[in-house]
Amino acid sequence: MLKARQTVLGLKEYHPPLAGRSGLRLDFNENTEGCSPRVLERIRQVTADELARYPEREPVEKIVAATVGVAPEQVLLTNGVDEGIHLLCETYLQAGDEVVVVTPTFGMYEVLAAATGARVVSVQCEREFRFPLDAVLKAINPKTRMVIVASPNNPTGTAATREDILQICRAAPQTAVLVDEAYYEFYGQTVLADIKGTPNLFVARTFSKAYGLAGLRIGVLVGDPLQMHSVRRVTSPYNVNAVALLALPVALNDTDYISNYVRQVQHYRVYLAARLSMLGIHSWPTHANFLLVHIGGRHREFVVAMRQRGILVRDRSSDPGCDGCVRITIGTREQMDKALAALEAVATELGLVKGARV
Repeated sequence: MLKARQTVLGLKEYHPPLAGRSGLRLDFNENTEGCSPRVLERIRQVTADELARYPEREPVEKIVAATVGVAPEQVLLTNGVDEGIHLLCETYLQAGDEVVVVTPTFGMYEVLAAATGARVVSVQCEREFRFPLDAVLKAINPKTRMVIVASPNNPTGTAATREDILQICRAAPQTAVLVDEAYYEFYGQTVLADIKGTPNLFVARTFSKAYGLAGLRIGVLVGDPLQMHSVRRVTSPYNVNAVALLALPVALNDTDYISNYVRQVQHYRVYLAARLSMLGIHSWPTHANFLLVHIGGRHREFVVAMRQRGILVRDRSSDPGCDGCVRITIGTREQMDKALAALEAVATELGLVKGARV
């Protein structure tokens, strides 16, 4: 009987709760307004001939490289950030290696690393979800071949400092250090420029969040030219679909649309946190487009009750250190007012309001 590798059979499964997502989607950190109207117009103009050809990635990589200020040979477009992580794992990991991951964080890091047969070493965040630099450095040893850091991190919204990242790179020159900057646009700080002079540093970004292209599955991996040459060896030449490649330059060019959306998110994440505080509900400071909110023991009931009112939020209570926590994506003023109306009703119904100042 045919069987998968034992390593695959032992993997944790990642099951995002996608089914039945009707309502205001504040559960997956997607762009709540959608992509630029210019992108939609370009997609409507896609021709049969453009779909009949195999997609060319390199011309768009040159555009992305110019946009982020690096050389084209440093850039690899990927089928979402997930593929970028997968390609790094395939390039640098093998059975017996170790990968350091700071938790709680995006679950696919562990899945993709462990699939190679490598051992995943989880390092828990410090109090208030601060980045545990000392613990990460302590976890690094001669077997360590990769360190993965989400900055800002999902689901906490916290970030590692530039010096934290560079200290890890210096401490482990034999190790690939991946910084996942999926939420960069909402944070504004990056280590992209530090790739020059730091050959073991990689930066991944996505166009799913701020740009609203989650359905097209496109991301970018940036690294040292020599290292990226190795990564390309394990990359399919047609890994990014034609529609995504046609849409991305248009999305990048509509800077006003992205800037306006990002400004709204930055403003209303403060607004939402303040309103939650008035209800006596704790949330943590965030650099991303979401808030991690402490609901407590009735977190499951909270998520269900919000869904019944047409608002989808994500239960993150099973993440390490996140007991009783729910994650809420930030949207526009109208969306936040709608969400807050439901949230206040549910919080009152479930007895979550403590010392409220309304």
